[in-house]
Amino acid sequence: MSLVRQLQDYRLTTAEILYRLPDHPHVLQTFIWQDLDIAPVYPVLHKFLDFWGREIEGSLHSVRVASASLIGPARIGHIGESMLLH
Repeated sequence: MSLVRQLQDYRLTTAEILYRLPDHPHVLQTFIWQDLDIAPVYPVLHKFLDFWGREIEGSLHSVRVASASLIGPARIGHIGESMLLH
């Protein structure tokens, strides 16, 4: 993953793609796609889905997308418990 892209607000994006099997259209199969992309437009995901529509026989049923920033401010918190060992 490119640090330069992350600094340009690219986020780790995961898509769960459900598609119909070409020989059995009533059966759904899952494909997981993951790449750096820009939310909420997702140009990289859209490019992949366009490729899918042109080149892959299984028709798309649905796509669920999750996105998370990989670079952010440090978080400081309090611990819930502490233990002392001899």
